[in-house]
Amino acid sequence: MNKNSLCSMNDLSVDEILSILNDARLFNSSYSDWQLPLKKCLVANLFFEPSTRTHYSFESAELQLGCKVADFNAETSSVTKGETFLDTIKTFEMVGYDAFVIRHPKTEYFKELEEIQVPILNAGDGAGNHPTQCLLDLLTMQNEFGTLKGLKIVICGDILHSRVAASNKSTLERMGSEVRFCGPEEWERPGYPTMPLDEAVEWADVVMMLRIQRERGATLAHLTKEQYLQRYGLTKERYNRMKKHAIVMHPAPFNRDIEIDSDLVEAPKSRIFKQMANGVLVRKAVLKRAFGFAPFEEK
Repeated sequence: MNKNSLCSMNDLSVDEILSILNDARLFNSSYSDWQLPLKKCLVANLFFEPSTRTHYSFESAELQLGCKVADFNAETSSVTKGETFLDTIKTFEMVGYDAFVIRHPKTEYFKELEEIQVPILNAGDGAGNHPTQCLLDLLTMQNEFGTLKGLKIVICGDILHSRVAASNKSTLERMGSEVRFCGPEEWERPGYPTMPLDEAVEWADVVMMLRIQRERGATLAHLTKEQYLQRYGLTKERYNRMKKHAIVMHPAPFNRDIEIDSDLVEAPKSRIFKQMANGVLVRKAVLKRAFGFAPFEEK
């Protein structure tokens, strides 16, 4: 596999993570200051699962950097004729694409692609990894607090099925943050320290909510939406007990009035839409790394 691939946050050292975050920050919302010779680079976005934010923020980043972009549709491809996953990706490599952005429902799908020589950027694999979501979360926290070291983060909801929880836990701990989890007992993971939600909202600097991953089999049929919100969601009452400086995050898509009260999505402490904007910056930085460019230097 290409050395500039990014399949898991474990592919990156702490210094490399900080370098990507610095590049993302220097990109800001403009690309005119940094002219990269990418006009002849072909990027294939191969999404085998539905996506809005990840797919189109990658595409925005690609187009802003000057890349040529192809969007793959599994339903109109030879996958419907029985073509294997590896053969599909190998085909894109052979016809001249320079990088792949891949989302797939199989956890660690990238282990099947060791022979692929062009960079692979993982846009989410099952319940396993979501490195660019993790990076944009780190950027959002770092911009807010100036550092990740010493931050207290609670991640709430469907922990068992969440690749966001998995990527963030190990990475935030490496960056010096303290991470706790809360949610229904059925969705806890071994080795993921828990605390009660009502205690967590007063303890945390960052309250990150997660949706119920129904597409991965998660269900709490014995609870209504209203009951779930009251037991495991961010209500207005819990929001009002958060620290003055604390922020609310969510990887989205969010289900209003289930894991978070609808009025809180754009409340003063919410950084949910800011996370989406940061996603474009992080994906620019990751694409820049994929094509072998050195880290930016501060101007």
